[in-house]
Amino acid sequence: MSENFKNRIARYTLRVDEKLNAALPLTSTSPDRLHEAMRYSVFNGGKRIRPLLVYATGECLNVDTDLLDAPAVALELMHAFSLIHDDLPAMDDDDLRRGKPTTHKQYDEATAILAADALQPLAFSVLANIQGVSATAKIQLVQLLAESCGSRGMTGGQSIDLAAEGQSLTRAEIEDMYALKTGALIHAAVVSVCLLREDLSAAHASSLDDFGRAIGVAFQIKDDILDVEGETEVIGKPAGSDQSLDKATYPALFGIAASRRRCAELLDGALSHLEPFADSAASLVGLARYIVERGQ
Repeated sequence: MSENFKNRIARYTLRVDEKLNAALPLTSTSPDRLHEAMRYSVFNGGKRIRPLLVYATGECLNVDTDLLDAPAVALELMHAFSLIHDDLPAMDDDDLRRGKPTTHKQYDEATAILAADALQPLAFSVLANIQGVSATAKIQLVQLLAESCGSRGMTGGQSIDLAAEGQSLTRAEIEDMYALKTGALIHAAVVSVCLLREDLSAAHASSLDDFGRAIGVAFQIKDDILDVEGETEVIGKPAGSDQSLDKATYPALFGIAASRRRCAELLDGALSHLEPFADSAASLVGLARYIVERGQ
């Protein structure tokens, strides 16, 4: 990763953290314990991959950065909501995330569930109040997020994941699960910016749509690899946690070597979809490479 791109990542991460801080209720506001848990869950050391994809896509399409803040914040709030639920005893039953107690361990299960429940509508509120875009674009952004976290998105993918524990899935089945569970929000990060460019050609929108789908699946396969290899700081949860739950993962079903090959194939495919944008996609290219090459 070039130093220039690293600097942009740092700048965008600081920016979205400032916007998240402004969007979240203060801990001094009642109910204070709930608001504290919401903030704890959002400011937990995450790498902000989804907001970074929003900003990098914005560079690619020359969208005003001020318009990118709302989808960047909304997607990160929705991601935080999903992680609280993932960690619950009824789901993955994790005690730690990124070396810190998970929300239900830091507080309690009821508070964790309520914090997640509050983060989700806050994400929609942020999008509903975006300024400087048409009513049509605003509705499309809300619809995109709704679909991305629904039964044919993140929530559906998590359901398939739980049902698949101890099962053997085909490559198509596991990639469909990944496209929903993890890929849906990553894909939405890219497509949300396309919706902000209402004059975008159908061909360019299709290229970015395909890029988002490919990199979303690659992201989850890479997480699976890092789980096996013990890169806890990279994936944000205890090493081997997926193995201990007998989850259906790419490495478990097809091996590490095949998983690495598939990641490389998906990266190549994702980058090919960025070719029409030439140098304007430089940040997206760098971020895609980072997603697949992190931990190496």
